[in-house]
Amino acid sequence: MSTIVAKKIIFACINTFFFVPLQVHYAILCLIMYKPSDKMSELMGASDKRSSQEPQVLQLINRFGLPLGIGEKSIETICNENDVDCATLLAVINYALTGQVENNIKIHVPTLRKYLENAHTYFMGFQLPRIRQTLLEAINLADSNTKIPLLIIQFFDEYVSEIRTHIQHENECCFEQHPTDDKHIAQKAHELKKLIVKYYPNNLNSNSLQANEQTRLLYAALHELYNFEKELALHCDIEDNIMLPAIVSRTNDDTDIDSLPNELSEELSSREIEVLTHIVKGLSNKEIADVLCLSTHTVISHRKNIIKKLNIHSTAGLTIYAIVHGIIPLSEDNLI
Repeated sequence: MSTIVAKKIIFACINTFFFVPLQVHYAILCLIMYKPSDKMSELMGASDKRSSQEPQVLQLINRFGLPLGIGEKSIETICNENDVDCATLLAVINYALTGQVENNIKIHVPTLRKYLENAHTYFMGFQLPRIRQTLLEAINLADSNTKIPLLIIQFFDEYVSEIRTHIQHENECCFEQHPTDDKHIAQKAHELKKLIVKYYPNNLNSNSLQANEQTRLLYAALHELYNFEKELALHCDIEDNIMLPAIVSRTNDDTDIDSLPNELSEELSSREIEVLTHIVKGLSNKEIADVLCLSTHTVISHRKNIIKKLNIHSTAGLTIYAIVHGIIPLSEDNLI
């Protein structure tokens, strides 16, 4: 029996026998997790020995910017050839497959940030527009005497708008301050599916080609919506269970640490220090503006000046700078 087949059997067993102690469960999961020496082709499901455990894995790999045509090379070799941190890629892949993060794994924050940003681009630039287009094609076939299909599109657009706001907040905060609206967005998706399944009007002749085509399109939209919902849930879990712990540890973002100046290249003004203090506490530009009685535009200008003077671009790096230079105490309770 090959190692790959053995992994597959073990994985099925530990999901069947729920009474396995947690320590043993985790130890077994570690055995079946992918390692740097495993072949990338096996991870992608192109091995003759098996198919991919999860088709979703291909999408995850794509978001790291890895190419195809990889031959029999190992995961580590492919990552090194493409300047992708192997440990970070495997942390994401293994979490998607097992729901577990290996202990003491070192996450390279810039690599993971790029992955998350690529996921955002895929969601907003491809996946959600495709669902909307499918819904529009179905609505074009609907009875013109009912407004329900148009209301469903309106509901979908509101759902997309909330996701866009969620993503913009993450991008603005460089993922250091994770929004807390995940459950609300999930509930909105559930309501949207319910509207389509329960209340979409069925006024056309059920035997007509037009009715059959409309039904096919609606089922396709539902299928795509379910897939998106699953991908978004995994995306949020990766932020919560991999990205945020890596930022809190503040030990893996070598770029920002190396860029910290030994001396203050240009002194910050008293107002810039005030703004910096609130930035490292996790406040948004609008919140800082409210606290300091400034306009949001002024706060953004101060933030840009701080970044330019210090040559530090992430909130994690700014936090380290503020601690090192005594701007904030190390024990500050409300640091992100």
